[in-house]
Amino acid sequence: MKIIKKSEAENKVGDFINEAFADYAVTNNVELNYEEYWFVAEDDSGEIIGTITGNAYYNEVHIGDLIIDKNYRGQNIGTKLVRTVEENYKNKGFDKITLTTFGFQAPDFYKKLGYSLEFIREDKNPKLSKYFYCKAL
Repeated sequence: MKIIKKSEAENKVGDFINEAFADYAVTNNVELNYEEYWFVAEDDSGEIIGTITGNAYYNEVHIGDLIIDKNYRGQNIGTKLVRTVEENYKNKGFDKITLTTFGFQAPDFYKKLGYSLEFIREDKNPKLSKYFYCKAL
C-alpha cells in the first residue's frame, strides 16, 4: 500500500468517495441526499465578484466558503449569497445550515444573519479561534 497526496480531485477519487458515502448511508438506514453547490455573484459585465460553496447531505446544509471580491465588500453581496443558499434548501428535507469561520473572518456577520454560535474552539491567536455556527431552516 502507498498513500499519495492529490492536489486536485480526480474523477476516480470523487467516484470512490460518492459510492462509499452513499453505501455507508444505506448501511446505516439514513438518506444521504448529497449535493455540492456553488452560487456565484457576477457584476454587469459577467465578472465574478463573489461566491458561496458547500455541501448538502443527510439533514444539513454546510457552507464551506463565502468569498467576496475586496472591491465589492460592504454591498450586501455576502448576505444575498447566504440567503440564496437558505432559500434554495428550505423545504427540501434539510433541517439546518452549519458553517465555521475564524475570528478574523466573519463571526459577527453570521450572527447578524441569525446564525447561533454553537461553540468556539479557542486558539492562542484569537484571530485563529474557530467559530461554529448553526441556523435552523
